[in-house]
Amino acid sequence: MIPYGRQNITRKDIEAVVEVLKSNFITQGPNLPEFERAVAEKVDAKHAVATNSATSALQLACLALGVGVGDVVWTSPITFVASANCARYCGADVDFVDIDPQTYNMSARCLEERLVEAEQSGKLPKVVISVHMCGQSCDMAAIHALSEKYGFSIIEDASHAIGGYYKQEPVGSCRYSNITVFSFHPVKIITTGEGGMAVTNDEMLAQRMALLRNHGITRDPAYFVTDPIYNLEKRSQEKDSGPPLWYYEQIDLGFNFRMTDIQAALGLSQLTRLDEFVDRRQDLAERYDRLLGDFPLKSPWQHPDASSAWHLYVIRLQLDDRKLTRREVFNYMRGQGIGVNVHYIPVHTQPYYQALGFKSGMYPESEKYYQEAITLPLFPTMAEHEQDQVVKVLKTIIVEHS
Repeated sequence: MIPYGRQNITRKDIEAVVEVLKSNFITQGPNLPEFERAVAEKVDAKHAVATNSATSALQLACLALGVGVGDVVWTSPITFVASANCARYCGADVDFVDIDPQTYNMSARCLEERLVEAEQSGKLPKVVISVHMCGQSCDMAAIHALSEKYGFSIIEDASHAIGGYYKQEPVGSCRYSNITVFSFHPVKIITTGEGGMAVTNDEMLAQRMALLRNHGITRDPAYFVTDPIYNLEKRSQEKDSGPPLWYYEQIDLGFNFRMTDIQAALGLSQLTRLDEFVDRRQDLAERYDRLLGDFPLKSPWQHPDASSAWHLYVIRLQLDDRKLTRREVFNYMRGQGIGVNVHYIPVHTQPYYQALGFKSGMYPESEKYYQEAITLPLFPTMAEHEQDQVVKVLKTIIVEHS
């Protein structure tokens, strides 16, 4: 089976993890802040907060921006459900903005139309979560301009996009957003096994997310908010008036969303090959473009302002004049050992969101995309003969079985 995605783990990665396992710190140790600093530097952001998943990072980002009951968060229907669920975890409502038919990202035009309507009804979003589908950035300059006019905050869900660029700046620089979130799941650009990270240029947002990922607990006296319990001790017996070394305070209701030092060590090792990974993915994507040029399908379109990280290579089958369905193509390729996939089922069609009042037909571009989309295998260690096999099998079912 040729999978649609695969991690690339080297001996160097393994040695980095083993070194942590032999050390005194396998949960919170020196690799974690080093990984945060390295990612922040790589994407040209001022602060980074590592988490146990991108889903957790999205939830922390929402909470840091004050999302709660009575608020509305907007995102794209074409994304993994976590992009919407994070707002629901905070008690907020969710709505969606249809996609651009070329990039498969949130349409800035549709967003503006929805914002005009929302302003008239008094239901503007608190936060808009823009999803960089397949690794290509949304039109963030346009979305940011709308945020200044209509007063919402922006989270970039860049789970697919570390290593990508927008207007010649790294995705994650937060030039056009408040917070950007990355995923380090095994099939993503780099991996920590499971893991995620939120980056921001706002120190207060970073501090808020760091607090909430660790149960809402702080050991920093600058943030203590109560008359400390250690004052109950006989102060005359204390040599100094500060808190004892063991003292901490829970100042908010947080979570255990921490990344381990084991994961951070793997991430640090992987990060050294980020550019190599993205370059190889781009080479394979361009080769797909050439090999599939005469097929009845749409290859991914790239906006001139964006340089994709190429997490996914999604084609859109054009089978209207053929006696063939997307399901038949999918099943045939799977049967021939090609691990195609579909990214994604529109979130608003999921039973949970249907129960909240969403209905099929509400976001037509997203639903049309879903009816045609198939993700072809793409990963840095993919050999050209494997890619040739993918194309050969696709050609067999489309050309010879039509």
